Amino acid sequence: MVQFSTARLDASFAALSDATRRGVLEQLGSADASITELAGTFHMTLTGMKKHIGVLEQAGLVTTEKVGRVRTCRLGSRGLEEEAAWIEARRQIWNARFDALDDVIEALKRKEKVDGGQSE
Repeated sequence: MVQFSTARLDASFAALSDATRRGVLEQLGSADASITELAGTFHMTLTGMKKHIGVLEQAGLVTTEKVGRVRTCRLGSRGLEEEAAWIEARRQIWNARFDALDDVIEALKRKEKVDGGQSE
């Protein structure tokens, strides 16, 4: 079984759990932006946006660079491959469980048909 970094998954999923942070990632997928630009786009204070960027930075999803008074944000160099693999592993488990449940339901339907046909 594949081993996943708990700390990395926790940081990534915590970062992705907020709609604003997901929106920031979408925005940065198109072009780099300053914290001021992002704050304006999302109608929030600079302080609020800095906090969101900090969470994204800790997760490694965003990097920032300060030039003069402007802090520019860009997507981080790491992707979400490990997170996608973790989700895929859970999806496979659930699919197997649903398939087993389908088998039980089909067996019960067949039994009901047989039992129902005998009583008539």
